[in-house]
Amino acid sequence: MRIICDFCGTLRLCQNRDMKTTGRGFLQRPKVPQRSLSTFLTLLIICAVFAPVGASDAGNPGRNGDVFILTRAEASHFASLALKCVSKEYPNKLDHTMNDASEVKSPKELHPAFYGCLDWHSSVHGHWMLARLLRLFPDLPEATQIRNALNENLSAKNVKAELQYLDQANRQSFERTYGWAWLLKLAEQLRGWNDPDAKNWSANLQPLADALVARYKKFLPRQTYPIRTGVHPNTAFGLAFALDYARAVSDRGFESILVERSKTYFLGDASIPASWEPGGEDFFSPSLIEADLMLRVLDPRKFRAWFQTFLPGIAAAKPKGLLNPATVADRTDPKIVHLDGLNLSRAWCMRHIANSLPMRDSARAVLARAAEAHARDALAHVASGDYLGEHWLASFAVYMMTEPSVR
Repeated sequence: MRIICDFCGTLRLCQNRDMKTTGRGFLQRPKVPQRSLSTFLTLLIICAVFAPVGASDAGNPGRNGDVFILTRAEASHFASLALKCVSKEYPNKLDHTMNDASEVKSPKELHPAFYGCLDWHSSVHGHWMLARLLRLFPDLPEATQIRNALNENLSAKNVKAELQYLDQANRQSFERTYGWAWLLKLAEQLRGWNDPDAKNWSANLQPLADALVARYKKFLPRQTYPIRTGVHPNTAFGLAFALDYARAVSDRGFESILVERSKTYFLGDASIPASWEPGGEDFFSPSLIEADLMLRVLDPRKFRAWFQTFLPGIAAAKPKGLLNPATVADRTDPKIVHLDGLNLSRAWCMRHIANSLPMRDSARAVLARAAEAHARDALAHVASGDYLGEHWLASFAVYMMTEPSVR
């Protein structure tokens, strides 16, 4: 529930982040100082962007209100996009090192579980999105199609073939760490779901998740420097999703490695040159995705101190290029359309960070307004009609709209 309460003579927003709570109740403490109507409305608009994360029915505000609440109609629409691609073998962009002529094979032969959606990692997070939507909305019109697709693709036989592919020579960097991170997010989503089909999918997928955890553990101590790019190899993103998984499965050893690496790579960062962003093909903000990771790693007080040093201009609404949505000039270009994904990932990062900051911290309102602007801009283009964006953007949208704060 949202509760509007008096704080230092102004209104502030307090929220309960329970995913199951969709109702709204308002409570105003007595003796709130009188303010002009315009000031009151301005404060309400600022507060509105901090709505609880979760699903809603068609009767809730949805797109005309809170951009961070996923409606059933939108869930159905996003599910239809993923269902079009998880079994669509071509076009396909393989990341495939061939050891000999016998490995000249079709995408489905190489990856019987994750051959669709143009590339392996997009297929993985397409499956994550379908599982996420089915778990939130079990009665979706597409529910039977989703179950059929997951039953077919996440069979024990198919996952075993994916594992065998990883074990071949010259595959140690395959999908490192972007695809690894999304596979663990899929495994995390399936875990603990009290559904007979989901229990089978989870059991089938677990050996592949275990193999990727082992790869993380082997690789990270050898990675001397983080990769700070705004695309797939970004180290901070790979660490963040892996840390979510480690905590979900209570793997304390894995968690310890991830926390240590995060602090080693990023704890000393200060005044990051975020004015250089965005890059022309980014779908992550290198600065914000790093902050989103450190929000998971540091306690609230230490994070706030670190963040103020890391991005010192946010409270003054700088740099503008980071806080304004990126312009996407051509959604038929496979790299330029990445910028729609950037707007979505910026929105979830800014929202996470904003929700962690004190109410009186002016950076909180700046980030909240920017998060909403990014979300509204990007959600209008998830379904552009071009496969180069439609095969993956919905996954980013669903993560942004349904994942709770990292705290």
